Amino acid sequence: NREILTLIQAIGAGIGDEFDVTKARYHKIVIMADADVDGEHISTLLLTFFFRYMRPLVEAGYIYVACPPLYKIEKKKKKVFYAYSDAELEQVKAQNTGKPSIQRYKGLGEMDAVQLWETTMDPANRILIRVTLNDAIEADQVFSMLMGEEVEPRRRFIEENAVYVNNLDV
Repeated sequence: NREILTLIQAIGAGIGDEFDVTKARYHKIVIMADADVDGEHISTLLLTFFFRYMRPLVEAGYIYVACPPLYKIEKKKKKVFYAYSDAELEQVKAQNTGKPSIQRYKGLGEMDAVQLWETTMDPANRILIRVTLNDAIEADQVFSMLMGEEVEPRRRFIEENAVYVNNLDV
């Protein structure tokens, strides 16, 4: 598809058997997706792509996943906190008195440019997770299982992991 072709061209190192990591234009490639189930799916798809067609990028440690916040918590005195999980939200609420204003981000598009910079793009504040080969292998296995023809492993995975899905947007 067009987006993948653009990605291949931007990296500049080819693809598949033609891939040459020494020609990579970037040594830090960041996957930035929403902090929800859909974002996790997109990250899994991209990790699978990199693992299958540009594996040396993963092996070299050039692939990262950005961690955008789930919540913005604002206190009366314009004190702003960001929480990256439900547990962190509860911790921020417990450490601060009064009733804060809480905004749940459904996606990156709900943040304005300043918020996106402060939380997810600014090198001084952002949280990046370097992808390891084991992460990419796991993503590839999950992708293959979810998209495969065998129904039973997919059903079992969904049943086992459904408890982790909260605030599902359907």
